[in-house]
Amino acid sequence: MAYGDVRGYSFALVSSVNERITFSATSKYPILSLEILGFKTIFNESRKSFCVPNISSGQSRLIARDSRAVSVVASVASQFRELSTSVETRVNDKNFERIFVQNGISVKPLVVERIDNDENVLGDEESRLGVLVDDGESVNREDLDGGQGVEIVSTKREESDIEKEAWKLLNDAVVMYCGSPVGTVAANDPGDKMPLNYDQVFVRDFVPSALAFLLRGEGEIVKNFLLHALQLQSWEKTVDCYSPGQGLMPASFKVRTVPLDDNKLEEVLDPDFGESAIGRVAPVDSGLWWIILLRAYGKLTGDYALQERVDVQTGIKLILNLCLADGFDMFPSLLVTDGSCMIDRRMGIHGHPLEIQALFYSALRSSREMLVVNDGSKNLVRAINNRLSALSFHIREYYWVDMRKINEIYRYKTEEYSTEATNKFNIYPEQIPSWLMDWIPEEGGYLIGNLQPAHMDFRFFTLGNLWSVVSSLGTPKQNEAILNLIESKWDDLVGNMPLKICYPALESEDWRIITGSDPKNTPWSYHNGGSWPTLLWQFTLACMKMDRMELAQKAIALAEKRLQVDHWPEYYDTRSGKFIGKQSRLYQTWTVAGFLTSKVLLENPEKASLLFWDEDYDLLEFCVCGLNTSGRKRCSRVAARSQILV
Repeated sequence: MAYGDVRGYSFALVSSVNERITFSATSKYPILSLEILGFKTIFNESRKSFCVPNISSGQSRLIARDSRAVSVVASVASQFRELSTSVETRVNDKNFERIFVQNGISVKPLVVERIDNDENVLGDEESRLGVLVDDGESVNREDLDGGQGVEIVSTKREESDIEKEAWKLLNDAVVMYCGSPVGTVAANDPGDKMPLNYDQVFVRDFVPSALAFLLRGEGEIVKNFLLHALQLQSWEKTVDCYSPGQGLMPASFKVRTVPLDDNKLEEVLDPDFGESAIGRVAPVDSGLWWIILLRAYGKLTGDYALQERVDVQTGIKLILNLCLADGFDMFPSLLVTDGSCMIDRRMGIHGHPLEIQALFYSALRSSREMLVVNDGSKNLVRAINNRLSALSFHIREYYWVDMRKINEIYRYKTEEYSTEATNKFNIYPEQIPSWLMDWIPEEGGYLIGNLQPAHMDFRFFTLGNLWSVVSSLGTPKQNEAILNLIESKWDDLVGNMPLKICYPALESEDWRIITGSDPKNTPWSYHNGGSWPTLLWQFTLACMKMDRMELAQKAIALAEKRLQVDHWPEYYDTRSGKFIGKQSRLYQTWTVAGFLTSKVLLENPEKASLLFWDEDYDLLEFCVCGLNTSGRKRCSRVAARSQILV
């Protein structure tokens, strides 16, 4: 394995089931020659998850191949549903599903599993010609047994020095829990004496690391992460004894060692839902990223059984119920506070920021693919389709700006009262900033950062726009225009280091009022116009989807010149991204992983195609607004269909 010879196990909680599973292996994997029981999980008052061995009787099956002993748990896959805590559902018109866990225990079932790339039995043809070993080199099958045979030469490209260093750094960042890899720390700078929370596993930050491992054929760490994060879904207090909605995913978690009886120590997973974070803001995007990564895991490994597990299905539903709950908001976009996403400090993005909408749309599409449709979930699936239909129209119609649209806003009439109003959100033309009038190119456009009554945030937010391309939240024409704009404004949005998190920076009085004079978000630094190399992998994926790989190659070449020399910084400062960020952590894991993922994606376009979404034309046929019966003539679906044909 790339993260060492230790083979881990993935756990989900199982109540009332104790199984002993004996694993054995050759001396290459000595850690596997111990006995592990179905681990029981204990939750204390602060919502920490303990891993405690539990001795009981059990059975295992042993299969030996090529002088290796590999243990396979018999019948585990077929018993997932029987071992999982049973769930009953209640459905009504308002709540899609309410989930009740029996016995009042808010935990997930524990099932011990193994992921082992060596479990596939070789066919005759593979046995005769050769096998592909972990490092990608093809060797003769007979050589494994000491015999002589035909040599098969590997066609794999030789990794550069920077790639070798990047893989080493990524492997060194792996976090172990109860003998299993469960994620990567946010930053792993040995010279940092005050890591704050950078020594934790962040859900958001782990995504590029997970994709790098998956693209290399290593799914164990990702599966463990998905299941452990699922265990930590919100049940307890966060800030001053107030409980968030059921289903909230933690922003991060840390492995801590705590004392037990008899002077023994045990490992514990300690989640952070924002109660310890700067600003005390709940992570809205964590659950969305978790769903997106779950889909990617299935696509890249073929292990769709994980998605079908009862505990995983329950986790998806809890997240969706939290996001789809009825409230006071009138818009199909998701209402959130400032600091609830990658920009986790005050930057004036409260309301309906584009980044959250793009991730929300992707999570909805992912969930629709993965949910098992039955009587208990059909209302939820219907709600997903309805929301997707309304959300896609809302973003495409009202968030999009190009030269034509800006000129239309420039001539808006205000104080319009009617369902047929052109200026639906009462936007005042004076809101159009002077920089935008000169900056917008003739060809190209983008999705604005935010939209609320009497407010349009015209800043260009890179993550939201790139993910709108990846998820097909934008129309095909809009997606193409976004990349055209990035190419046209390359010096502003890429410069010396890809990519600007937003453009332009807030300066002078805007910076003082909107950020609260934030000393970290000074103009052209950190979230306020800083350059973040981790965005490279999302840019690469968007470019590959739109057949613009030359742009991705150009951006990767820029990053490759400096990242290793600069010790893999978290972000860069100045208008052109020329200097390492003034408070930037070095050896930032998602900087390393973003670079590696970009390189591997370019070399494996067939795998990249599994990670993005094509236009869903079926959504254009949904009409959930009931406008025809209310006297209003314009249906959003008609408008959406017309967009596709433009």
